[in-house]
Amino acid sequence: MNILQQKDLNHIWHPCSQMKDYEDFPPIIIDRGKGAYLYDTEGKSYLDAVSSWWVNLFGHANERINKALCDQAQKLEHVIFADFSHEPAIDLAREIVRITPANLNKVFFADNGSSAVEAALKMSFHYHQQTGHTGKTRFAAVTDAYHGETLGALAVGDLDLYSQIYRPLLMNTFKAAGPDCYRCPYGKKRETCDAECFEPLENIVAEHADEICGVIIEPLVQCAAGMKIYPPAYLKKVRQLCTEHNIHFIADEIAVGFGRTGKMFACEHAAVSPDIMCLSKGITAGYLPLSLVVTTDEIYSAFYADYRELKAFLHSHSYTGNALACAVARESLRIFREENVLAGNEQKSRMISEKVQELFEGHPVAGEYRQLGMIGALELVADRKTKEGFDWQRRVGYNIYRIALTKGVLLRPLGNVIYFMPPYVVQKEDIEKMVIVALESVNQYFNL
Repeated sequence: MNILQQKDLNHIWHPCSQMKDYEDFPPIIIDRGKGAYLYDTEGKSYLDAVSSWWVNLFGHANERINKALCDQAQKLEHVIFADFSHEPAIDLAREIVRITPANLNKVFFADNGSSAVEAALKMSFHYHQQTGHTGKTRFAAVTDAYHGETLGALAVGDLDLYSQIYRPLLMNTFKAAGPDCYRCPYGKKRETCDAECFEPLENIVAEHADEICGVIIEPLVQCAAGMKIYPPAYLKKVRQLCTEHNIHFIADEIAVGFGRTGKMFACEHAAVSPDIMCLSKGITAGYLPLSLVVTTDEIYSAFYADYRELKAFLHSHSYTGNALACAVARESLRIFREENVLAGNEQKSRMISEKVQELFEGHPVAGEYRQLGMIGALELVADRKTKEGFDWQRRVGYNIYRIALTKGVLLRPLGNVIYFMPPYVVQKEDIEKMVIVALESVNQYFNL
């Protein structure tokens, strides 16, 4: 352990970590990054195959984004966003409205994904209170959902790892059994089904529609649950159900937006427009915290009145609309437009899929490989026939991750799922390295 690693252990409490693990596996101190790679203080390189928690789109130290950030820092770093605005925020909001699904015309700024979800929940509840539907005080969500780790976000999520201990603090949310295509209880295939698994959510809404403000869902990919991918037909049914019952369809596109699924936004695969869309992560290409809640004129109008009527949406953050973050996000969207990123990603997506299929076909612990756009996930199982997973206490994914790091690839697992979500600048040789190291690490752990 070098001196910098020891200093980190003295004072920093890391997220999503059991700090005792760091006694024999201290944190890697990163000195710099370039493109798809990170470099530690000793000069070792690591392929960032998870985009530094899914945020990095165009590589580390991207020259265009660096320039946009530096240029903005010379003009304005931040200003209070109440009664004031600035060009980067104005330009960003205009472009977001242009590229998001139809009818999403108003943009509310927040700081991170969880903050966006909190704002969306409050916005939905408040709207119904102000439009005469005061009985609508609860939300519906699906099992295995993840929407963040603040209390409101935990309440609509469903991963016990994050929420179980906090249950006494959480609001009561309706939870319907969510889609699970790998272990489909209906015996269907995601490529050909009609989303029969929608039935549990449909039944809950039918019974409790008068109580429900909104349905919140991660469109097409339940990321933290292991990159569980489900068909667009499910989203179409969510949209129809919400419309029928005056319920808001809240799309949490925080992880899947900005090209991750092959389209700019996952909702586009189903050709549906939500009432509220939460955006974050890739919006600033991994540079600065920023999130947006994009919504309709109808919802916005419910808060528009003379101040004395007390209808304003009084939700704020000190760094709301930060000029540096907005400038970076604006440049990120320009890169999408000017460099035709989505078209380029189609070929890279195929490369990832083909390489995984080539190397893991028939592998004794490879259960399902699933992929949508630039999100790929390999689920490891103890029994391929029964699809039985490994006991969580064995920490299979975590141990494979540690092995992969010694080989120069950052593959942070989700339980028994090894996933690939590299920056969009990844090249053919990087993709080959990423998948080969994944195979070598799996084989080394299982002594195969």
